[in-house]
Amino acid sequence: MEFSQDDLDRLLLFEHTRQTAEANHTKNPLDADNLTKWGGALLELSQFQNVSDSKLMISDAVSKLEEALVINPVKHDALWCLGNAYTSQAFLTPDPDEAKGSFDKAHDCYQKAVDEDPANELYRKSLEVTAKAPELHMEIHKQGFGQQTMGGASSAASNEKSSKKQKSSDLKYDIFGWIILAVGIVAWVGMAKSHIPPPPPR
Repeated sequence: MEFSQDDLDRLLLFEHTRQTAEANHTKNPLDADNLTKWGGALLELSQFQNVSDSKLMISDAVSKLEEALVINPVKHDALWCLGNAYTSQAFLTPDPDEAKGSFDKAHDCYQKAVDEDPANELYRKSLEVTAKAPELHMEIHKQGFGQQTMGGASSAASNEKSSKKQKSSDLKYDIFGWIILAVGIVAWVGMAKSHIPPPPPR
């Protein structure tokens, strides 16, 4: 798989975040913020793997985020990030029933995040998108999208605001790209807190 310079920069940044979080975890294993950053970085890094490795990395992210929520059950950014992890898991699972289980978990996480922070537009948007996810999943796997690496979807993020009446083949990349973008936001916030400058506003 070939990466653009942009992708390589992101890969290095998120790998730095992951390593920093891992080191901080040794010093303070009960830091829920650090665990959330770690989980977010793993989710971002999963984009650059093949499907098999990506699934393993997402599972690792889920365990870190669940750990954060054991420490602080109402931590809305961890809840939202965990919802993204379950959503990513579902889209990489060809079996619709198994995927639905992950989508249901994602919906619960998003709902709890909205309950904790009702003014957060991103959380509300995530909740809306999850309702349409099983149908989208079916369309994606019908066309063999799940066999591709996740990295190919990241460029679709910029199309998020395009017409609702676009073809489903465009929509699947649009929504999946939006999920990837959303996952990135929590990691960027984590890096900003670690004194690494976030990307400039669009």
